[in-house]
Parts: sequence; structure tokens; C-alpha cells
Amino acid sequence: MRYTDRTVIITGGTQGIGEGCARVFVEEGASVWLASPDTARGERLASELNARGPGRARFVLCDVTSDDNRRALIAAAADLDGRLDCLVNNAGWHPPHRPIEGFSLDEFRDLIELNVISVFALCQLALPLLRRTHGSIVNVASLVATLGQHHATTYVATKGAVLAFTKALAIDEAVHGVRVNSISPGNIYTPLWQQAIDAAPDAAVARADGERVQVMGRMGTPEEVGRLCLFLAADATFTTGVDHIISGGAEIGYGRKA
Repeated sequence: MRYTDRTVIITGGTQGIGEGCARVFVEEGASVWLASPDTARGERLASELNARGPGRARFVLCDVTSDDNRRALIAAAADLDGRLDCLVNNAGWHPPHRPIEGFSLDEFRDLIELNVISVFALCQLALPLLRRTHGSIVNVASLVATLGQHHATTYVATKGAVLAFTKALAIDEAVHGVRVNSISPGNIYTPLWQQAIDAAPDAAVARADGERVQVMGRMGTPEEVGRLCLFLAADATFTTGVDHIISGGAEIGYGRKA
């Protein structure tokens, strides 16, 4: 097992990519802290993961936009495990697609609070623990932070900020032995993707369109993203300040744009 007796915090850890990460880290022997505002789902997932082992999972009720909740999350891991080896900043949201005039400034401010400020704040809180273990941070950005996306100016802006922040923090923390990397998922089949499929006029067409974007002809799974996060935490010991695309080849090859 590649992460035995080590501790990882995963925000947004109860569904989608966060859940995939949690499953992978528990399978590799880690103590996993699932941070989410969804109590029912969090307790159910923690119970399931603990039944499987060999690692363990704990659920912490956490709204990552709350200063008090963020402090309580880091304190809980410090108090009960006495260490922190990895922070996966996964919590975030993609608003519905709209032209720029369709977003209010308050909506943009709220998205920055969730997608960017929470990442900054949790890194700030976790670093004293991570410096002791020479641990690592994995920030979840997005493929569209590099490529852009139609009618998604606010989301793309926040994920671009996560990419830039990751590189700057990696420079600062190298002297402390802490590695800071990001991942940029493309189309990963999560509950958020399923919501978009369900809302489409033709669900079958929407699913097929999502799959055909990748040269591999399918969407990725949350567990595949989890395995990339595990690699960065456990194995990529000479890697910092790097963004890792996990997209099934969505960004390669010419295609019709207009």
C-alpha cells in the first residue's frame, strides 16, 4: 500500500472527483478526511469506506467558504491523526453556461470565494502541518483553465487563478520540502455531469456529445483522477509547480470551432 499511516484531507470529498480520490487513498491505507457540507452522503460514504479498508475515512461537516469550518477541519486532522501529509483542494462549482452579461458581480464574487479563496485559505492553514511531514498539495483546476470554454467566463477565470496560484506557492514552499501541484480534469463522469445530461433536451445525445469530445471516446472516471492524485502525493517526489492534464485527449487534434 502506497499511503499507509499517512493522512489526507479531501475537500468536496463526498461525491464526484472527491469521492474517487477518497476511494483510492483509503484503498492505499491512508487516513482520509472527507470534507463536505453533505452530512448524509458523507457519513454513508465514510461508513462504506471503513467497511472496505484497509485505510480509514472520517467525515467532517465543512463549508469551505466558512473561516470557522476551515479551521475546524485542519484542527480535527491535527488533533486526531497528529499529522497531515496531503491536502486535495477539490471543492468547487461550475455554474450553468451563460454569456458574460448573464453573470452578476455578486455571483462572480461568490464563485471566487468558493473556487479560489477557499484554496488559498486551506493551503495557508494546512502548511504548518505539511511542512513537518514534507507533504504535498494537489489543487484541482480544470482543462478549460488552459483552453477556455464557451459561456463560462467566471468559472474559467477561477480555475486559471488556481493554476497560477499553484505555481507561485510551489516556488515558496520548495524550501520547506512541500510540493504543490495541480490537476486539470477534462470530462469526468460525475454527478454534476449527470445533472447536465438530465437537463438536456435529449439525454442520450448529451451523453454521447460528452464522450465524443475525447479522442479515447469516453469520459473519465473519478477513480482515474484519484489515482493521479495518489501518484502526485506518493510517487512524484521530484515534481512541483506542475499542472497535470487528465482529459482522455480532449485537447489534442484540430476540430471544428465555429
